[in-house]
Amino acid sequence: MTPSLTRLRLRLTLWYAGTFTLILLLLGGGLLIAVRRQIAHRLNDSLRAATAAVATATKTLEVERATGVAADAVEEMRIPDRVLYLFDANGHPITPPAVEGWVEAAAREAARTGQVDLDRDAPGGHTLRLHAERFVGGSGTPYIAVAVADRLELEDQYASLIGTFAAAAFAALLLVAAGGYILVRQSTAPVERSMEQMRRFMADAAHELRTPVTVLRTRAEVALGQERDPARDAAALQAMEQEAGRVGTIVGDLLTLARADAGERPVAREALYLDDLAASAVEGVRALAERKGVALEVGAFEEAAIIGDPELVRRLLLIVLDNAIKYTPAGGRVHLDVTTRNGQRSVVVSDTGIGIPEEQLSHVFERFYRGEPARREADGAGLGLAIARWITDLHGAAIDIAASDSGPATRGTRVTLTFPAPP
Repeated sequence: MTPSLTRLRLRLTLWYAGTFTLILLLLGGGLLIAVRRQIAHRLNDSLRAATAAVATATKTLEVERATGVAADAVEEMRIPDRVLYLFDANGHPITPPAVEGWVEAAAREAARTGQVDLDRDAPGGHTLRLHAERFVGGSGTPYIAVAVADRLELEDQYASLIGTFAAAAFAALLLVAAGGYILVRQSTAPVERSMEQMRRFMADAAHELRTPVTVLRTRAEVALGQERDPARDAAALQAMEQEAGRVGTIVGDLLTLARADAGERPVAREALYLDDLAASAVEGVRALAERKGVALEVGAFEEAAIIGDPELVRRLLLIVLDNAIKYTPAGGRVHLDVTTRNGQRSVVVSDTGIGIPEEQLSHVFERFYRGEPARREADGAGLGLAIARWITDLHGAAIDIAASDSGPATRGTRVTLTFPAPP
């Protein structure tokens, strides 16, 4: 794995973890705000309930007010974590008889406005919440009921919830970082494979081009260093032409694959007859077969309509036939059939050549792959079948390569091209 890819994976993992952390912070902040609002609502409701309890006690016992029972009754009321006060209509304390100035000021404000809610900072970092409300007793006398509570006491009840959320968020962040790295590795694995294939492709291309270029340069240097001789010069130029042709073929195949990878090659969609293209391809390689001493046979030749690009389909057939002839020794045979079966159109090319070992069949479509030494000795750069696979994929077709069933005396290869029927 290259350092650049390692840095990319680390950077993606950090981005992934950072994004999740931001989401957790926003979620935690929203949860904290919601909790504090809930605390405020609950605290306000409880303080209102407390002042309502004071009002109820006062109404029930105001008939005994002259004896102080009402005041004692309010004093005797016990609501956990709440301090209760009762004031007269002018804001003077009834019970308890002495109160802090800010509580009395709030009572006077409630006497004037009807009710008051306020917060006050207390020593020790505490915040007190006050609710004061005016009410009318059973005899029609107005009173002011006040309830005070410590906000932090209720907030402490939620501290464990916040702590639990923080611990869960931290654990989730660790899991996300680990899971994110695994996902990044999985998602960048195709990139790594592509980079490795690209490096291998470039190395193989350089290797394949280096040989004919070296031969060209060597022959040119030799020819320039010799006296002019028409026969010798003609032989040298002919050899240089062959090597230049090989370079041109390799460069052309590389350009085709590059355009295929980039999706730049426009693909025609025309009504074609596979049998006509097969006949044209057979004629195109017949001279090669005769020169090699290989018999080129045509068997079944059924009319097979397809939809596709005529130039690419013909090139596909030429690649398959050229390979069959190239790897079949003199005296061998190459047989072609065009058939229509079960709604599919097929071209089957079988030969009596050197065959392909079973363990190498899964690699034959790799670029520059040529297998065993006998195949490496043949002309070509190992790009033909890679182009053939690309063409079949473009047409929704399939290409299958297997051992030929031509008989036990030869190994041979059988290539089957299967096209879908036109709609």
